[in-house]
Amino acid sequence: MLRLIFFLYFMILSAAAAEDTPATQPGDRNYSPYPQQDFPNQVFFGDTHLHTTYSADAGMIGNTLGPDEAYRFAKGQIVASSTGVQARLRRPLDFLVIADHAENLGLAPLLMAKDEVLLSTEFGQQLDAAVEAGDPAGAWSIWSQAKSGGVDPLADYPEIYQSAWSNITEAAEAHNSPGFFTALIGFEWTSNPGRNNLHRNVIFRGGKEGADKIIPFSNFDSFDPEDLWQWMEQAEVTTGQKLLAIPHNGNLSNGLMFDEVRLSGEAFDVEYFKRRARWEPIYEITQMKGDGETHPMLSPDDAFADFETWDKGQLGPEPKTPEMLPREYARSALRRGLAYEGEMGVNPFKFGVIGSTDSHTSLSTVGEDNFFGKVAAVEPTADPIRFEEVVGGIGGDDSVAQYAWQTSASGLAAVWARENTREAIWDALARKEVFATTGPRIRVRVFAGYDFLEADLPRADFDAYGYDNGVPMGSDLFPDAEGRAPRFVVRALRDPDGANLDRIQIIKGWLNADGSTSEQVYDVACGGRELINQVCDGKVGNTVDSVASTWTNDIGQAVLAGFWEDPNYDPKQKAFYYVRVLQIPTPRWTTYDAKVFGVAIPEGAPLSIQERAYTSPIWHVGYE
Repeated sequence: MLRLIFFLYFMILSAAAAEDTPATQPGDRNYSPYPQQDFPNQVFFGDTHLHTTYSADAGMIGNTLGPDEAYRFAKGQIVASSTGVQARLRRPLDFLVIADHAENLGLAPLLMAKDEVLLSTEFGQQLDAAVEAGDPAGAWSIWSQAKSGGVDPLADYPEIYQSAWSNITEAAEAHNSPGFFTALIGFEWTSNPGRNNLHRNVIFRGGKEGADKIIPFSNFDSFDPEDLWQWMEQAEVTTGQKLLAIPHNGNLSNGLMFDEVRLSGEAFDVEYFKRRARWEPIYEITQMKGDGETHPMLSPDDAFADFETWDKGQLGPEPKTPEMLPREYARSALRRGLAYEGEMGVNPFKFGVIGSTDSHTSLSTVGEDNFFGKVAAVEPTADPIRFEEVVGGIGGDDSVAQYAWQTSASGLAAVWARENTREAIWDALARKEVFATTGPRIRVRVFAGYDFLEADLPRADFDAYGYDNGVPMGSDLFPDAEGRAPRFVVRALRDPDGANLDRIQIIKGWLNADGSTSEQVYDVACGGRELINQVCDGKVGNTVDSVASTWTNDIGQAVLAGFWEDPNYDPKQKAFYYVRVLQIPTPRWTTYDAKVFGVAIPEGAPLSIQERAYTSPIWHVGYE
């Protein structure tokens, strides 16, 4: 004790005479190794695509929850759903984007509040009369007919939208807590020419002060993505903030999302490619309306290609035809991007990937055992509507209809960042250091370089070493001066509350000398099985008890790590590589519902599901 007192006394005297005291550290030594580290060292999970009652197609059909409830739910609080069911997440999200539809933004809550400006319009009076008559279906029909006409009935009253937008940004500001929870500001531009899905979510980097200087761009302004990009360019000047757009659900675009011509029908040019690559660095690869990685017809050699597939048509009654498929899925688009780059020098489809929900309940739920459905009408219930409601191919016959039971409990956006702030998360999206999961909080890291060894996989400084000696997901990899093949090191960790992992795979796509493209899937790590010639030996198995809706972690592994060197490398070849991580099978949400409500599992619904994660690609540039 006496020595401690003298030490503290000495330190006080030393502080008082700091100018006369020599440095306590000889030479240039620095005890802490971390002050100079600035690489992204945390992964944050969130949702960039949630709708509240401020979206007309949510609020006009029963969603009564606004942005405040949506944020409180995302932060882990108990919220009563629109149908009165108590709901809570197992674990809070790290960030959220409320992406309400720009079209007639805030219509339902302003109608309920008897907004004076809205009720001064003929359109508002018609809606109010239907609501007062107890005819919500009639109100929906009035709104739906006006929307399908393509002319905004409230175009002369921008103050209506400004009021709604201000309420949304105010909620984001109130719930944004840097370092703890991030509320990014955004909206959805819901382009649907011919009811084909060309939707984009627009995300702001900054806060309310700048965002309030604009009114969100809607499909009443234009259906054409090029007009959205032009608006975004001007909006950056007006708001003083950076913006980006995230397309989603190409599987419902009937070939338009990644089409071979512009929406106008004109041919592509280099300027179009540059603008698309700039404004749309990310693609939402998985969500409620089906998975968008690939399709079994496009990837016939991929045993896991047919996952939560929606491939009958679009949002409306028009059926899908086989030639549309290559222009709808992410992997095919990534391949075509290489071909365009080889031909014209620019890759318009050089995007990273995330998942998100597209939930219209204000509740961002992705757990198979905690799924609140697409819209309020199909929240948890024994009512047949939970499974039987038509949610895709609306207005068509059974050949195009997609039913509520086919909706996926998906997905999440995962970002690698230094801190949980608007700026750090937006920057991660912009540089594509992000990945998608179909719901579980799987963590996955991948680095590509030329000096990695299998012995690097268990390194304690795996991340720091990866950044020092290679590039992460979302990056370009330039050819090695010595012509060596790229090497990849991958580590994946299961959701701590979830299922073990089945395998890690690397998907490669490349540009051939004749301008065509190819792809191949390689297994690089297997849970509990041997890896033979880049293929896992046998299936992982399935422990799901569909009656009890249970499963065990007796199979698979909690942690997987894989080292892979491209065996077919050509330094002149343009290529992309991304990682896919598969879980062991677990019960699907329809299986959980059958047990909870005592109802039959819908015919055709799988009893179990293999959840997964997809990383953003790493692009090999290739010699010119």
